[in-house]
Amino acid sequence: MGVRLSTAPVDDPDRHLAQVARPSESIRDPELLRDRLQAWLETRLDPAAEPLVEEVHPPTGNGMSSETILLDASWCTDAQRSSHPLVVRVAPDSAAMPIFPFYNMRTQFDMMRTVAECTRVPVPEVYWHEPDPAALGGEFFVMRRVDGQIPPDVMPYNFGSWVTEASDAERAVLESATVRVLTQLHAAPTSRFGFLGDATRTAQEALRDHVAEQRAYYEWTVAASPRSPLIERCFDALAQALPADARPCVVSWGDARIGNVIYREFTPVAVLDWEMAAQAPREMDLGWMIFLHRFFEDIAAAAGLPGLPGFLRRERVADTYESLTGAAVRDLDWYTMYAALRHAIVMFRVQSRAIHFGQASAPDNPDDMIMHRATLESMLAGEYWDGLD
Repeated sequence: MGVRLSTAPVDDPDRHLAQVARPSESIRDPELLRDRLQAWLETRLDPAAEPLVEEVHPPTGNGMSSETILLDASWCTDAQRSSHPLVVRVAPDSAAMPIFPFYNMRTQFDMMRTVAECTRVPVPEVYWHEPDPAALGGEFFVMRRVDGQIPPDVMPYNFGSWVTEASDAERAVLESATVRVLTQLHAAPTSRFGFLGDATRTAQEALRDHVAEQRAYYEWTVAASPRSPLIERCFDALAQALPADARPCVVSWGDARIGNVIYREFTPVAVLDWEMAAQAPREMDLGWMIFLHRFFEDIAAAAGLPGLPGFLRRERVADTYESLTGAAVRDLDWYTMYAALRHAIVMFRVQSRAIHFGQASAPDNPDDMIMHRATLESMLAGEYWDGLD
C-alpha cells in the first residue's frame, strides 16, 4: 500500500479528499534515471544482449509508498532484439519520513515469484532484485509492465470512472473475479511462503502476531507525534474480542483491494502491491477488500455523490468466497473493523508526515488526523452497518 502525500492543509476538504492518501514521489531527472538504469542493466545482462533503456516514463497510477518508475527497454536474445516494458519499484529514502518503518523489497520480489510458481493468481513477471542502493538511491526490483485498467484512487473510482461507467453485470464480473483471486491465493501451500513467517501457525496464532505487529507499527508512528485515543480504543476493543480460530493460516495478500489490480474486460490480469503480505486468517483479506470499498463509499456519501452502493457488498463477497472455497467466513465484523483500524494508522502517519513538512496544520484533537474517524467511532458503537446491508 502506498500513499501520495497531500500538499493541501487538513481543512481544505476538496484537495484533502483527493490527495491525502497518496506520498509525493521524489524528484528525479528522466535523463539521469535513464543513464543510471542503462548502466545497471548492462551489469545484469550479457554484453552480447546489447541492452538499451530507450525511454523512462514519469510515475503514474495508484502507486503507494514505494516509488514506481516505468521504462521501455530492449535487448537481444538469439540475435533477435525484443522490447521489454518494465516497472521498477524503489524503496523510499528514510530521510523522507516514509509511511512504513521498513520496505523489504526482496520479500515483495519473492512473493510475486512464488505466487506465480504455485498459484493461478496473475502477477507480473519479476526479473531482478537489486539490494544495492547505489544505482537508484534505494533497494529495488524490476518486473514486467502489464497493460490494462486500474480502478483509480484519485479521484476514487466510485466518484466517476470506467468502473462507474460499467454495467451492473460488468461490475459483477469484476467483483466475482477479484474474490476468486483471493480463493486462489488462499489455496496456496503455506510451506512455500516461509519467508512470511511460521507457516504452521493456526489462524488465531497468526492473527495475534499480526495485531502485535500493528501495535508496534502504531507505536513507531506516534514516536514523534501525538497519540490517537481513538486508535488505542479500537485496539483495546478488538483485543477483547479476538476471534478464536484453530484453522490453519493462509497466505494473505495484505493489500487486497481492486485499486491494486490491473483488469482487462473486468478480469484481473495482474495483482500488484504485495508489501503487506503475511501468513494470516483468510478473513484478513476479505475484511480489507470490503472496508477499502466502504472507505470510498463513505467519502462519496459525504460529497453528496451516489457512489456504488450495490458493489462489493459485505454479505455477497462472503457468500461468493464461501461458494468458491467451501470455507466458512467467520467474524467478518471484527475483521472489517480491524481493516479500518489498520487503515487509520496509515492515515495517521500520512497526516503526521504532512504536518512535519509544513503541508498541513496540526488539529487540536489528534483523532481528527484520521480521515475516517466517524467510521471508527460508529464501529466502536456497533452502529456502522445499520442501514448499509
